[in-house]
Amino acid sequence: MPRVKLVLRWLLTIVMVAAGVNHFIGTATYVAMMPAELPAPLALVYLSGVAEILGGLGLILPATRRLAAWGLIALFVAVFPANLNMALNDLPLGASTIPRWALWARLPLQLVFIAWAYWYTRPAARPAQ
Repeated sequence: MPRVKLVLRWLLTIVMVAAGVNHFIGTATYVAMMPAELPAPLALVYLSGVAEILGGLGLILPATRRLAAWGLIALFVAVFPANLNMALNDLPLGASTIPRWALWARLPLQLVFIAWAYWYTRPAARPAQ
């Protein structure tokens, strides 16, 4: 695996585990982001936190890397409505008020995360023989 891909994989692992842990620390913030139409917001926050932690950790081992990357892609798609809800309703992020432009800029950032995770769905290149 090229060094940059390895470093970025570890960075994604750290980002996802930290984000997942934050779902259990700053739970109220994430519950407030949830669209009212979704049932059981607290359970969904916990579920997404667990998924982020497991997805991040799954990137570490070659045996689970591809499945974890696909799981993270599904997660990024699944949480998009909450991010859209934040932008549409100008919701604060915890005690912080995020500028409206930043809430909207966050939406295409989901595509960056999807592409980043997708990179790890590909089988590792085999060394030339």
